[in-house]
Amino acid sequence: MKRALFVAEKNDVAKGVAAILSNGSANRKEGRSKFNKIYTLTTELFGQRAAVSVTSVSGHLMNWQFHENMANWQTVPMVDLFEAPVRHVVTPDMKLIERTLREQAQQHDLLVVWTDCDREGEAIGAEIVKVCRESNRRLDIFRARFSEITKVAITRAAQNLIRLDDRTVAAVDCRSELDLRIGSAFTRLQTLHLRNRFRDLLGSSDVNKVISYGSCQFPTLGFVTDRYKAIENFVSEQFWKLLVEHTRDGHKVDFLWARNRVFDHDTALVLHEDAKEAKEGVVEQVTKKPKSKWRPQALDTVELEKLGISKLRMSAKRTMQVAENLYSKGYISYPRTETNKFPAGLNLTPLVEQQTNSSIWGDFAAEVLQNGVHPRNGKKSDEAHPPIHPLTFVDRSQLQGDDWKVYELVVRHFLACVSMDAQGEETVVNLRVGNERFHASGLRIRDMGYLRVYVYEKWGNRLLPGYTEGEKLTDFQLKITDGRTQPPDLLTEADLIALMDKYGIGTDATHAEHIEKIKTREYINVKNDGKLLPSFLGLALVDGYDDMGFAMSKPDLRANLEIRLKEICEGRRQKQEVLDEQVGKYKAIFVESERKIDVLSQSLQRYLDRNGQNGPGGGPGFGHGGGGGGPPPPRGGGGRPNQPRGGGAPKPPPKPRGRPKKAASEDVVVIGDDNDRQGGGQAEDGMIVSLSEVFGSMTNPNPTRKPRAPRKSSTAANKAPRAPANDEEEVLCQCSPPQVSVIKVVQKEGPNKGKKFYTCSLPYGSDEKCNFFKWV
Repeated sequence: MKRALFVAEKNDVAKGVAAILSNGSANRKEGRSKFNKIYTLTTELFGQRAAVSVTSVSGHLMNWQFHENMANWQTVPMVDLFEAPVRHVVTPDMKLIERTLREQAQQHDLLVVWTDCDREGEAIGAEIVKVCRESNRRLDIFRARFSEITKVAITRAAQNLIRLDDRTVAAVDCRSELDLRIGSAFTRLQTLHLRNRFRDLLGSSDVNKVISYGSCQFPTLGFVTDRYKAIENFVSEQFWKLLVEHTRDGHKVDFLWARNRVFDHDTALVLHEDAKEAKEGVVEQVTKKPKSKWRPQALDTVELEKLGISKLRMSAKRTMQVAENLYSKGYISYPRTETNKFPAGLNLTPLVEQQTNSSIWGDFAAEVLQNGVHPRNGKKSDEAHPPIHPLTFVDRSQLQGDDWKVYELVVRHFLACVSMDAQGEETVVNLRVGNERFHASGLRIRDMGYLRVYVYEKWGNRLLPGYTEGEKLTDFQLKITDGRTQPPDLLTEADLIALMDKYGIGTDATHAEHIEKIKTREYINVKNDGKLLPSFLGLALVDGYDDMGFAMSKPDLRANLEIRLKEICEGRRQKQEVLDEQVGKYKAIFVESERKIDVLSQSLQRYLDRNGQNGPGGGPGFGHGGGGGGPPPPRGGGGRPNQPRGGGAPKPPPKPRGRPKKAASEDVVVIGDDNDRQGGGQAEDGMIVSLSEVFGSMTNPNPTRKPRAPRKSSTAANKAPRAPANDEEEVLCQCSPPQVSVIKVVQKEGPNKGKKFYTCSLPYGSDEKCNFFKWV
């Protein structure tokens, strides 16, 4: 009888595999590690009976290390780390597991790797093989491919064993070795230099704070700092809108302006006065059309992490920890997948049938079965794992806390995905007042569809009274409202994961770890509302390398590596070729960075000075958790400024400017309307200048950057005032005392182009300027 050793990535998976293949009759005994048991059973392999022992590791067994002669930070030239020999060794905390594997390998004829079927799982499998073969060279090696801990999946995997993918293993080894070399070199460079310059701030011994570098950490930090700076450098522009308010059948309706907004006050006044002359509004068109709210696509890892953050208020790391626990217990499918479309051969009906047992969503699942199971698929597939979905029904009483919240999310998302879109009817009313056009819309929901189970989204009725095409309205109010363009929000963890996914920073398996790393390194802080704020240290590191001329915080370098690793997996590039290319690139950057390293401490010193500290000997200028002394939240980001841990409070802001004056007696003022937020931190013409000029920001955390000049309007309103010609009367405005008004000309295309009008001669923005307007 053949003797086979099965090794899984976690003990729970080993336990599940053993239970399924033995029909629940496996025997358990202790391994060297109390966390990794050994299960014995008899099953069929390659058409004959085999005695099987099933055990496990706990993730990676080994890592890449330099030899001991490279360990001294003070004496070893840092540049030597790019070419020094490295070795692949079992880590100290895995020694007991290593002993179990060596002992078990001696007693078996073949080894089957049951690690997770992704890039990291393949590398862990190779580590298992390396350890086992050192004690038994005769072992025949196989690999089981599976995506869920179910009887069908595990039995199919045992009957269709394959070989390990050496190319995938090579890609992981390439990345790991490169990360070791560049991480070690830059970490030593940053830490030793800053520790020397800011001894009291960072400490002077190796056990104190390490300023680490990672080729995924830095781009991740870069996304956070870029957003912060976009907000801090944002200049808010005032704009004006026309608005028609009308009340019918007790419902107040706002008709929005087709032009949206203008950035010149006098232009808005001209258009407002022109429309007022019409005295009435005409309903030009009333359209009704079906409206759908699409159900969610099949669930992949990135979307699960984002939903965990935004809907469950859990970190991405915690969400994935819980999901992996549910997977190992056989409750959900493998949670690390890039696939968001179900394979054609996967029968989803039995999965929906199981959920009819629920007292919470059972009726909805039954309705899905009645209407047919129709998943909404995306376009991504990693050709390895299906989308995340429930494998079995679990009652509310069986799970507690976060386990239940994540399981519930997976089930509700799955049922929503395979059900029907929400359906409604949208009504749009187009109104013309003079030469200006406006519109209002309403929504009547006909069928809530998936929303009845997917409690994480809302879609409400927007009531709109009846209007008839051609009818004329006279009982409306025509108003001017004003507001200011708003910067984007600070990033949330969900936003950050989306950017990492978009630019190829890390993988679905590592996004959460990279974010957690820059939190623990105190490069970023998390505000109470979940928004991410860079610390002074994080900003200084990014600025320092930018000032040296190296875009280390941009995603290009790491994204390029991810492309090369994919080429290794596909057999188009060799590991050593890619490794040599990447090491050479980073080494050249390192040599220049070492030469210019003073730029890094100068960058941090600027932030400390701005925060009321004096550099060496001063208190820390970077935060600690969520309340440390990072920079004050930018004005667009909201929240109270953080207080420094060891220094004085940031400088107080100047007094904010007052509310803009009303443009006319009947006007209303809207400041910072969320509907007018500008994405990407830009005004409409792409201008970015200092936010502090507009809002009276706290200390600018980027003191070397100069704001661009405010844009110049091309409208007639910004042209220099001129005296009236001899054939034009002298008209006084409404100032006290009255001033001679100036004549301006409408430049905008339309029926009023070329028309002249009188307006106050004082510059707009002056507290004394009146709102006088009169056609010539």
